Amino acid sequence: MVTNRRAADPPANRLLDLLRPSDYARLSPHLHRIPLDYRQFLYEARKPIRFVYFIETGVGSLVNTMANGQAAEVGTIGSEGLVGLPLVLGDDRAPTCVYVQVPGAGLRITATRFKQELAQSASMRAVMLRYAHAFFNQVAQLAACNHFHPIQQRTCRWLLMTHDRMQSDQFLLTQEFLAMMLGVQRTGVTAAAAALQREGLIHYNRGNITILNRSGLERRACECYVVSKLEFDRLLGGRTMRKVSSARR
Repeated sequence: MVTNRRAADPPANRLLDLLRPSDYARLSPHLHRIPLDYRQFLYEARKPIRFVYFIETGVGSLVNTMANGQAAEVGTIGSEGLVGLPLVLGDDRAPTCVYVQVPGAGLRITATRFKQELAQSASMRAVMLRYAHAFFNQVAQLAACNHFHPIQQRTCRWLLMTHDRMQSDQFLLTQEFLAMMLGVQRTGVTAAAAALQREGLIHYNRGNITILNRSGLERRACECYVVSKLEFDRLLGGRTMRKVSSARR
């Protein structure tokens, strides 16, 4: 059951906040708050999805792994969404996996209970399907981004997307993990992070990133950050993530 939150407080997860009060009231007793630890699997490829996670802080990474063991991020999930989207679309597994790339916390519900509640409410299904549309738009945008844009722009985009999902300017992120997320060599990420640090936009030390100048990151990021954010806001409405500075509008 959800605890440690005042009844008047809106849910920290955007999808839960968008639910009708009656839908949330039915769902809430079955939501259990848990920590989300670094590299924790939320579901594994080609295995039944046992739980749905509504992330409150932190970031989950949708990862596709090749036959030779190489892996690349194809999507990210934070407080705007849920982990377990195949269940919304009528399946119970996926060829991809999701694990925690930036630790935080979230709410967990069993897949069985989630599907039961989803079947009872057309309004809940509508919210989840709009999120599915926004998420697949993000996946398409990131595919184009990785093809056309240089590493430093993509690094800025990724840092901004992560910053949106955290309640702090500081978060855990290793260069090895960021390189895997961006599908590049670690040396490329090292050079990009060093350049951003020299410009005073971030501070990086022993796997910890601190955002020092968000508007500067926005100016250096590619268009994909703003495009994806505005699409989420268009489809989900309600509470938005951090506002984009006027320099990037």
